[in-house]
Amino acid sequence: QVRLVESGGGLVQAGGSLRLSCAPSGRSFSTHGMAWFRQAPGKEREFVAGISWNAGSRLYADSVKGRFTISRDNAKNTVLLQMNSLKPEDTAVYYCAARPSMSPTLRTEVYEYGYWGQGTQVTVSS
Repeated sequence: QVRLVESGGGLVQAGGSLRLSCAPSGRSFSTHGMAWFRQAPGKEREFVAGISWNAGSRLYADSVKGRFTISRDNAKNTVLLQMNSLKPEDTAVYYCAARPSMSPTLRTEVYEYGYWGQGTQVTVSS
């Protein structure tokens, strides 16, 4: 069974940092585009950051640009999201997602991703 497993969420004060990790199991995702989405209570799931299969392309939502960094290590089958200068509005459940693609073009819509993790809660207190 193919699964994406997120970890690293938690409670942090505004201005702090967290690092989320996504570890796919059941298969390699080295030929997949990977992304992080988030969903706050009462809001739709939204794109946060994406990275192409070979890390040649990265894309960020305007709201996190300059504060978050997405990276991947295909040898370890791991995708990371380093989150710095966190704000209360970053509070949400964060999801890792994958789609089979070796294109440098990154997708930002939920329906374009076929594999999802169960999510990890990030709470930023003011």
